[in-house]
Amino acid sequence: MTIARPDPVPDPGAARPASRTPSGLFPAGPPTRPTYREPHPVTGGGVAAGGGAAAAWLLLFGLLGTDVASYAWWTVVSGLLAWLTALVLVRYGDRGVATGVAIVTAGGWSIAAAVVAVRWATSADWPLW
Repeated sequence: MTIARPDPVPDPGAARPASRTPSGLFPAGPPTRPTYREPHPVTGGGVAAGGGAAAAWLLLFGLLGTDVASYAWWTVVSGLLAWLTALVLVRYGDRGVATGVAIVTAGGWSIAAAVVAVRWATSADWPLW
């Protein structure tokens, strides 16, 4: 004769199916997708190097000017060349250096515009042509 034993009490946590997806606040393992790292991250040193190079570039071209008009035109041309270089650097090189070049070039153009405006205001004659 066999004696019937009562069924064991099931564990309450194991019997329930998972009804929620984990939030990700506490990761349980490696990420499900790969993490890509930027090959040339923007750094302060890169921005400073680009800014210094652009300042030297604008200064050298600005020194070619003999009057306000030639200074302004040399600054515009050298700034356009610097921005083209910055666009190439954004696509193929260091974005930090490109950022420094763009910021300093915009500042150089602002200085040239201020010089032209002061000359125009003091002489009442447009100095660029």
